[in-house]
Amino acid sequence: MIGARTLKKKGTNCPNCGGPVEFRSGGTMVAVCEFCHSAIARGDREVELIGKVSDLVETDSVVRLGSTGKYRGKPFECIGRVQYQHAAGGYWDEWYLRLPGDRIAWLADAQGQLQLTFPRRIDRRISVPDFNAINLGDSISLGDTDLTVMEKGTATASTAQGEIPWEFRPGDDHVYVDLRGQDNWFATIEYDAPQKPDGKRSLAVGKTVSLADLHLDAPAVEPLAADSIRRVQAVQLNCPQCGGPLDLRTPDQTMRVGCPNCGALLDVNDGKLRVLKTLDDRLVKPSIPLGSVGRFQCRDKVSDHEFTLIGCMDRYAMYQGTAYPWREYLLHNPKIGFRWLVENDRHWSFVEPVTDGDFNHHFEYHQSLQYSGRSYRLYDRGRAYVRSCMGEFYWRVNQGDVVSTSDYISPPYMLSFETSKSGKTEELNISHGVYLTVDEVKAAFQLENLTRPWGVGPIQPSPAIHIGVWLAWVAFMAFITVMHVLGGVWFHAPGQAGPDPWMWFYAMIFVSVVPLGIGAYKYHFETQRWKDSDYSPYPTVET
Repeated sequence: MIGARTLKKKGTNCPNCGGPVEFRSGGTMVAVCEFCHSAIARGDREVELIGKVSDLVETDSVVRLGSTGKYRGKPFECIGRVQYQHAAGGYWDEWYLRLPGDRIAWLADAQGQLQLTFPRRIDRRISVPDFNAINLGDSISLGDTDLTVMEKGTATASTAQGEIPWEFRPGDDHVYVDLRGQDNWFATIEYDAPQKPDGKRSLAVGKTVSLADLHLDAPAVEPLAADSIRRVQAVQLNCPQCGGPLDLRTPDQTMRVGCPNCGALLDVNDGKLRVLKTLDDRLVKPSIPLGSVGRFQCRDKVSDHEFTLIGCMDRYAMYQGTAYPWREYLLHNPKIGFRWLVENDRHWSFVEPVTDGDFNHHFEYHQSLQYSGRSYRLYDRGRAYVRSCMGEFYWRVNQGDVVSTSDYISPPYMLSFETSKSGKTEELNISHGVYLTVDEVKAAFQLENLTRPWGVGPIQPSPAIHIGVWLAWVAFMAFITVMHVLGGVWFHAPGQAGPDPWMWFYAMIFVSVVPLGIGAYKYHFETQRWKDSDYSPYPTVET
């Protein structure tokens, strides 16, 4: 029960099947009949049958209709959801939460990221630009908070469930702009008529939250074991081109499948597989088999979650006619969503999405950035292409897909910006990677054989030199100098030359051989790190 008093329920009968339909929240404008899945609009005198909604795509969302919990001490109840289809093909859920006083909040659940937002009135302190005037990377001031435009586009309101606090109609366009800011601030601007400067627009502001922040209550009724099994038998589990077996590990979220047997790129449409094209003859040969399960215990405790490797994609960048390839592995965990494991010249990194905006705006004009207290230097800019793929992907990946990239490094970390476009939607994705040693990757997946890298990786940590080496060097230099001075005082006879200064000089060179060699090695290590970069800080390195 939300609040201290019992809320009066408003009810009607479904115009399609006659079943009972309740409007429990004062802000509800549309309810979906649980018997025939008809969308019903609420009016003062009569109800309107909008039409039937399609079946929901089952996702790994952390909440369900009727879920309850608390956020910052305030109880909430989940009363409805709308499922949107992204222009790139994936789906995300937007849950509607009822709070005390019949207030409404929105909980978006997309690929494991949770954004909890609350409606905010657009007043004189907030200047919301026209949709067509907004560009990715722009900074928009929402009162006391500056946020960065991360996504701008049009999605499709695909289907719904429960009660909806706006005039939902299946198949309508959802025109939106998503923004992020420091300390995980998140905001969404929705436009009813983006082509009109005076069109209606609404604003919701909140934060990216974790599952622990929601304090979800245990379900009142535990589901039966048979009910907890997902109905995925309708998905064809054989490649329609070669007949080979396909083990889909996230069938409800998979939009593209790369057949590991014949290299066909398959599209998932209405639960069936359709051949799109046959990729080139260079089949992906992953270093880690699909379906492998790994738990990472690496630098800074990057992640203590267990991930399943569900997809593998080869990408490359072109520079002066030469292709520079690398490989990306898609990892999935039902609770936190998707992560990436990147293999570049046998160097490895674990990559997570950035959910806060603690970086400089308009990164494309900067040679350096600040993020989480560290300074990052520009390593490379360019365009990344998809060469081939294998396994499952949550968006409609295609061979030849291209994104604009900017990579900044602060070994052992990398901050990456990718700008992509799908139809009417533009998106800026920011990710943060941390270097992994071969031994860490082998331990994560319990592998025995994994080839070690040659050369220096862009974010490979520089070899650590124990401070004792430098202290010993200083101590030896001081000892030799003191002995040279004292020798001149103690053993210098009148009329005779003092200690030979050349002996002191040769001794200083002798004790400096090791530290000078270490310095030369570290310098060479850093120049090798930047050898493939156009933005090397070392002028002697040819790029």
